[in-house]
Amino acid sequence: MFNFRKNKFLLLILLVAQFGYSQEKIPSLQKKGNKTQLIVNGKPFIILGGELGNSSATSMESMEPIWSKLTDMNLNTVLTPIYWELIEAEEGKFDFSLVDDLILKARKENLKLVFLWFGSWKNSMSSHAPEWVKLNQKKYPRVKDDKDKSHEILTPFSEYNLQADLQAFQKLMAHLKDFDQKEQTVIMVQVENEIGMLPTARDYHPLANAAFKKEVPQELLQYLKKNKEQLVPEFLEIWKKNGFKTSGNWEQIFGKGLSTDEIFMAWYFAKFTNKVAKAGKDSYPIPMFVNAALNAAEKKPGEYPSAGPLPHVMDVWKAAGTSIDFLSPDFYNPLFKHWNDLFSRQGDPLFIPEHRFDASAPFKGLYAIGHYEAIGFSPFSIESVSDAKKEPLGKIYDLVKQLTPVIETNKGQGKIDGVLLDKENKLQIVQMGNYEFTFKHDYTLNWSDGAKEETWPMSSAIIIEIGKDEFYIAGSGIVVTFKPLKNTSLNVGILKTDQGNFENGIWKTVRHFNGDQTHQGRHIRISVGDYEIQKVKLYTYE
Repeated sequence: MFNFRKNKFLLLILLVAQFGYSQEKIPSLQKKGNKTQLIVNGKPFIILGGELGNSSATSMESMEPIWSKLTDMNLNTVLTPIYWELIEAEEGKFDFSLVDDLILKARKENLKLVFLWFGSWKNSMSSHAPEWVKLNQKKYPRVKDDKDKSHEILTPFSEYNLQADLQAFQKLMAHLKDFDQKEQTVIMVQVENEIGMLPTARDYHPLANAAFKKEVPQELLQYLKKNKEQLVPEFLEIWKKNGFKTSGNWEQIFGKGLSTDEIFMAWYFAKFTNKVAKAGKDSYPIPMFVNAALNAAEKKPGEYPSAGPLPHVMDVWKAAGTSIDFLSPDFYNPLFKHWNDLFSRQGDPLFIPEHRFDASAPFKGLYAIGHYEAIGFSPFSIESVSDAKKEPLGKIYDLVKQLTPVIETNKGQGKIDGVLLDKENKLQIVQMGNYEFTFKHDYTLNWSDGAKEETWPMSSAIIIEIGKDEFYIAGSGIVVTFKPLKNTSLNVGILKTDQGNFENGIWKTVRHFNGDQTHQGRHIRISVGDYEIQKVKLYTYE
């Protein structure tokens, strides 16, 4: 017979051990070298994702024809909206049946989920707030512009607005813990969606006006003082112009103007969002992030969704967002390298949750995973394809899926890079190991079929150093030549090139390349339209 008194200490140990085990094993982020890994089910995981159109996940009937498209494109993760208006249609009464059905179906399809919380804000607006919020403006106030006109954006200055969102999100996360912690189908959550102030740079609601007159919170100022040497230059310049003041109201510290209005709003948007995230993490602390709608350079604050987690106010978001793991760019802007450089320049992990699903997307995804060692990539409206099996995205994702163990083993050690090429940017140099690699677009070869075309398709590749003189090169539409880094009097030759694939994590050579396939040992080539992994061993000779 079990004696509770004798064995209560043993029970306590077992409970603590079980709690520690479950806490340790939930999805998490961890540093490896100078990069960040996403850990899922105890293993590093790269998100090969796709984001659903905004209304596709509102019913399982709507989703039914979509699942096969996702698996045909080799996705391992679906970014799926969760709609506040649907899970809490009546205040305080929650219906998670759709959430559960999505999770169960994803498990059957061997897919992970990243949930996007369409709560207070979606693309700036509060369109996904429940009816009981929308119909009670007195309790749940909207922002006002400088002409005292209200807009369909919940003001972040209202405690009622905060508590309504926070409580719903906390309930969602508590439910996910109960329903999904063991299987870990849901691996991350995005808190809100593309937050930003429109059509003015700041809110003019009386609650906002009162906050604007108050002193800048010491929490922000202490962060700025502590991290002064690491602040982004755009923000540092604004603070510098006003003498690096550390006491006073918003205009006294940052000056009068639209930039100050945006900094002010960024702080309060970030504080609101952080409180929502913290409440969720108190229930189930899986990774959480916030995404940004990128601004056009010529637009002023208020002309774009201002004060979201954009690079020039990223320090404000970091100061306020202690429960937010990272900030992410959404891409409907062609300057892919430029914006990724800005989002990663302070050593933060890069995840691209949304990219226009155009012809460039697959190649930009491979480049992000190679050059930035990103934790994942996800085109938007992923279900919009007509023939999923023929999509280049699926072919690129297949390469990354095969290479994931190699990528994660070598992550954060200067052994991985990527290139992105087109007709305007047809050459890129990578230095790795003892070599300088010159990557060129396949169409730079005058005998390539498309060399004389007016426009060239985008191409990209990832290169991974796996040993002395040994590399994997994978991608599409590239030609690679080599030089020694140190002794430039030497020549570099190809000792061996194999094209192949990974089966159950083990490399299998399909073809040994030489002759015409390497231009008699002059280069490595993967033609436009081909998607390959090549294992290359180099050597030097006099």
